[in-house]
Amino acid sequence: MKTLYVKDIVKKITRGREIEAGQVVPALLFLGAMFVLGRAAAQTISEISEAAGQAVTGATLESENWGLGFGREGQKPSGNATAAELAEYNAYFMAEGEDKVLYLTFDCGYENGNTEPILDALKAHNAPATFFVVGHYLESAPEIVKRMVNEGHTVGNHTYHHPDMSQISDEASFRKEMESVEEKFREITGQELTKYYRPPQGKYSRENLEMAENLGYTTFFWSLAYVDWNQDSQPSHEEALDKLTKRVHPGAIVLLHSTSKTNGEILDELLTRWEEMGYSFRPLSDFGGAGSTAENT
Repeated sequence: MKTLYVKDIVKKITRGREIEAGQVVPALLFLGAMFVLGRAAAQTISEISEAAGQAVTGATLESENWGLGFGREGQKPSGNATAAELAEYNAYFMAEGEDKVLYLTFDCGYENGNTEPILDALKAHNAPATFFVVGHYLESAPEIVKRMVNEGHTVGNHTYHHPDMSQISDEASFRKEMESVEEKFREITGQELTKYYRPPQGKYSRENLEMAENLGYTTFFWSLAYVDWNQDSQPSHEEALDKLTKRVHPGAIVLLHSTSKTNGEILDELLTRWEEMGYSFRPLSDFGGAGSTAENT
């Protein structure tokens, strides 16, 4: 954007003519008002972009908040780190190519009665999913975790205490958050946890991704999500279905929250609509990322 200087604006207003003393104050007030309004407009646009999940131009792996920028309906979004940058750390946010495949994932912070309707819908559509769980979920809902496993779904690591992992710089603390989930899952199911990781709130750093990779994890962000986590302001069925069908795209890693009442109520219809649009559902073990090493353990 071209920078406009006050002296240039004055020249344009006066067209090079001298102005009388009585005209100075109105001219300055006009310029001041233009400056304030310009700042306010810029701030408003910035806030709208953030609320819509727009990616920040020029952001890289130094960013600590995962974000997306959406283009036209049905097109793949951009992330605030490129697929190539993420792949260096065995991290991904959507699959390459134009195959109409979706990877369903759910973040599970706590159980409030909505996970079982979600499991019912997945079962009705024979749709595999990955559930990223925290320690509290494992402690409070072990029978539902067993059901996830028994019905062929994958359970991944969302850390034990759900902290801002980008603020954890020492490997011992990072390892503890991850291994505590592994241990509790093993205690409940008698199986080893699949080494898929999703950073809480999408907050990350280059060092975090490297530590996760060193522990044998594949990190999965997402390329399709919506505001479904606020229990005090759940989206309507129409709003949710509209956003999730208009923004769907080939190779999407879908993030939904298992705590959402709306998700529990619409998932059967949502999966039907996606199927009618030509999409099929695959597990993350089939993920087709660039150089992906995502495998079940």
